[in-house]
Amino acid sequence: MRKTLTDKTIIITGASSGIGRAAARTLAAEGARLALVARDSPRLHALAESLGEAGRAFPADLARPEETDAMVEAVERAFGRVDVLFANAGVYIPGEVAQGDPDAWERMMAINVTSVFRAARRVLPGMMERGEGDIIVTSSISGHQALHWEPIYSASKHAIRSFVHGLRRQALPHGVRVGSISPGVVLNELWGIDDPAEIERRLAEKTGLRSEDIAEALLFTLTRPRHVTIRDMVILPAGQDI
Repeated sequence: MRKTLTDKTIIITGASSGIGRAAARTLAAEGARLALVARDSPRLHALAESLGEAGRAFPADLARPEETDAMVEAVERAFGRVDVLFANAGVYIPGEVAQGDPDAWERMMAINVTSVFRAARRVLPGMMERGEGDIIVTSSISGHQALHWEPIYSASKHAIRSFVHGLRRQALPHGVRVGSISPGVVLNELWGIDDPAEIERRLAEKTGLRSEDIAEALLFTLTRPRHVTIRDMVILPAGQDI
C-alpha cells in the first residue's frame, strides 16, 4: 500500500533550484510540510510563497557547519519533528586536478559531504526515538564509478555512497530508512543548463534528465510501505551509458 506523506515534515536542502525545487513542488502536492533550505534567500522565499502553507524557508549556507546545525534545530523548533531529510544540496566542479582550485574543492566537500553528515547526525536521534524516518541523499552516477573529467566531484559522491551504506545498517534496527538517488546528467542549473530550448533538445536526444524525473523518483522512494527500503536508485538518460 502506498504510504502517505500528508503532514510529514520534510527538510529539502538545495531547495531553491533544480532537483530541490522540483522535489518541493512534487512533495507539496502530496500534503507534506516542507522546510526549504538553500543559501539563495530571495529564490528560497519566492518558492516558499508559491507553495502557500506547505513551504517555509530556512536560509542557510551549508558550507558553514554551524549553519547546518542551526538549520536543523530551527526546523525542529518550528515543526516539532523531522520525518524526512532529503539531503540534496550539492556543488559540481569538473576539470583537471592540475589546474583546479583547492579552496573551491574544500567548499564543495563541505556542502556535498560534511553538511550531509551533520544534518543526518542532527535528525537521527528524533527519528530513532519515534522508530520511523527517512534519510535520502542525492548522490550521482559519479558515486558508482570515478569519472576522469570530474575526479574531485566523484570523490565527494563516493564518500556519500559509503556513508549511506554504513548509516543504513546502523539505522535499520531503529526503523529509519536510508538510501540514495544517483542520477546521470540532469538538465538544470547545477550543470549550467537553464535554456528551455536546450533542455528540450537534450530530452529529445535522450542525453539528459529533467529535475522532475528525480523528484518523482524521490516520491516513489518515500511512499513505499515501511517494509520496503530503496537502497540505491540509479537513474540515467536513455542515451547515456557510462
